[in-house]
Amino acid sequence: MTLRLFDTKAGALRDFVPLREGEIGIYVCGPTVQSSPHIGHLRSALVYDQLRRWLAYRGFDVTLVRNVTDIDDKILVNAAAGIAEGGSEQWWALAYRFELEFTDAYRALGIQPPTYEPRATASIPEMQELIGRLIESGHAYAAPDGSGDVYFDVKSWPSYGELTRQSIDNMEAAADADPRAKHDPRDFALWKGRKADEPESAAFPSPWGEGRPGWHIECSAMSRKYLGPHFDIHGGGLDLRFPHHENEVAQSTAAGDPFANYWVHNGLVHVNGQKMSKSLGNSVYAADLLGAARPLVVRYYLGSAHYRSTIDFHDGSLSEAEAALDRIAGFFERVERRLSGTRFAGHGVEVVPDAFAEAMDDDLAVPQALAVLHDTVRSGNAALDAEDLEAAATARGHALAMTEVLGINPLSPQWRSGGSTVAESALGELIDRLLADRQDARAARDFAAADRIRDELTAAGITIEDTPTGSHWSIGS
Repeated sequence: MTLRLFDTKAGALRDFVPLREGEIGIYVCGPTVQSSPHIGHLRSALVYDQLRRWLAYRGFDVTLVRNVTDIDDKILVNAAAGIAEGGSEQWWALAYRFELEFTDAYRALGIQPPTYEPRATASIPEMQELIGRLIESGHAYAAPDGSGDVYFDVKSWPSYGELTRQSIDNMEAAADADPRAKHDPRDFALWKGRKADEPESAAFPSPWGEGRPGWHIECSAMSRKYLGPHFDIHGGGLDLRFPHHENEVAQSTAAGDPFANYWVHNGLVHVNGQKMSKSLGNSVYAADLLGAARPLVVRYYLGSAHYRSTIDFHDGSLSEAEAALDRIAGFFERVERRLSGTRFAGHGVEVVPDAFAEAMDDDLAVPQALAVLHDTVRSGNAALDAEDLEAAATARGHALAMTEVLGINPLSPQWRSGGSTVAESALGELIDRLLADRQDARAARDFAAADRIRDELTAAGITIEDTPTGSHWSIGS
């Protein structure tokens, strides 16, 4: 089956055809490092990690670029506010501190590092070159007031609005710069002249005067620098379609670059049915999530919905993910024990089933792919119950391949290296002692006591499996 992706620009599913055989270039809008990462940031990065992993499994050589916006109005404002309150952290130090928080959160969730992760401040020359081309072609102009500002002339580009299928007449004014020097209030800033209240370190020399880049020009310049003027996929959150991505399309194509072949946007995250916002005080930060559950559980939860859907974080979200993972881990532990020492140990080709592949090729339909995974786990357990070890080994291979593609294999060293918590260790010791008491009761032929222990454990959600090598327990499997 051919991979199909929903292309925002086309407004429809499209067969994916790479520009170069066997190679795929993806540019994803990364964070503006003004504050700590929240659940929306994690969900977006995870979506493109899933896409990348699937494309790699399909045999493509994937180059993924995810930028860091390390200079921006909000970064400067937050740094200035800190200094006004008696702090000394400069804007660049604040940006780097939060960048490290993002990196740590991505790493905790098993999100693979991008091939390149450029910072905006490292591509200033490329941005200025692109702005120069736009001025020369009549699609941009320097402000006549000598402020150093440079704007994109939206009315000079008839296709402006094509990504989001809007008429320019229905658009609101661009709020990214003072409108006094604009030809049209909807013109957006390509370069921002330095203001008197901004630090000298935040200004860069340019043909139009000292200043810094506008937000939109950054991604156009960096994608071109690392992927070329024409690349396969541009991704980002749904909230970036307008004005950010619309402006990227306009400035890049107006400068003569074909730009992105496909536009992919992930859905947003709500909290208890409400849009997440600072004004509502309902933001859920990465530290909150990673403190509430194991990173693997957080990854499973954030990656379990279709990437284009809105997900709602609520009480119980993480426990549902924990239960689903326990079923997978329980099967792996059970099948490894049973196959150990048999001719089926290590058997089972680690390849995804056709139904899983069809789901992933259908616009990355992860919910349907997870359904295939859980069906495989159920059939694998049924095969073990029936002593059909060959079928169990086959199910094991399929399940391992699927969890590896999705980055949720509980046997992966990344997820096992953290060790057990104190509570988990204590629980394990208690259960092991009860199982030993049960074994002593059975040896003494006190079957009533043995059954009572088993019933108490079952009532607590502990599954007991009696095997030739002894009794083994698991939670919820």
